[in-house]
Amino acid sequence: MSWNQNKKEAVVGWLFLAPEAIGIVSLAIFPLVFSLVLSFTDWNLAGGFEAMHWVGWDNFTRMLDDSKFIKALQNNLLFTAVTVPCGLITAMIMAVVVHTKLYAKDLFKILFFIPYICSTVAIAAVWAALYQPSNGPINQLLRQIGFEHPPLWLADTKYAIVAIMIISIWQGLGYQMIIFLAGLTQIPEDMYESADIDGATGIEKFWHITVPLLAPTTLFLTITTIIGSFKVFDIIKFLTDGGPNDASTVLVYRIYEEGFINFNMGYASALSWVLFILVIAVSSVTWIVQSKEKTA
Repeated sequence: MSWNQNKKEAVVGWLFLAPEAIGIVSLAIFPLVFSLVLSFTDWNLAGGFEAMHWVGWDNFTRMLDDSKFIKALQNNLLFTAVTVPCGLITAMIMAVVVHTKLYAKDLFKILFFIPYICSTVAIAAVWAALYQPSNGPINQLLRQIGFEHPPLWLADTKYAIVAIMIISIWQGLGYQMIIFLAGLTQIPEDMYESADIDGATGIEKFWHITVPLLAPTTLFLTITTIIGSFKVFDIIKFLTDGGPNDASTVLVYRIYEEGFINFNMGYASALSWVLFILVIAVSSVTWIVQSKEKTA
């Protein structure tokens, strides 16, 4: 009787888990495996399954001669190398200032967090107006302070990716600052009081107390921000469409271009797996380096 009761409870438990398990298999595991299989094929989406042909490693070796892929990879690595440290450093400083120097902290938290929860399309529309080369507020200000020929920003091959970086850093500051503020609340105040008694300056307290004790928070934000930097797409699609002359093309945009413009799903899947491996590698290296620094 006990065995039957246990069996009934197990069946009921599996029934409750079934919808989640079906969702994971159908929406995560199956697409992942299917994309891996596709990466070894040449398949034009418009031709149906009959147009699928096995090509082995050809899609991966093709990347070595794909100038657009190489440009997208360079842009993405540059984007990550700039936006991640600049964003985290700025957010940490802002969090410390809000935590220790400002009144009405909750109001400032909301104000800084608004860009993160706003629609990316709306944000892109606002920044497109700000970056307008002839009458935009940014270039008008630059002319007033002495720049006769300010950048064309989104229309300039040299500054398009820089303009996207500025928007990305600005949009993510609110989220990163909130996470740092949560970490700051976990630092005991008596540590700062002891440092005050020893005559430590504000910079010394920040460097020797705040930064080390925020290491777990910084590690979390570093990894999540790196992953986010490799996923950037919507702001680029809306503002530059990868241009001008592929100056703002990144890996996700290159995947979109091959998969949904050229309908080359096999090559797009191969690009996706290269991006996946790259994100895992960079995140793992970051985790290992920061873990060693923490234990040193």
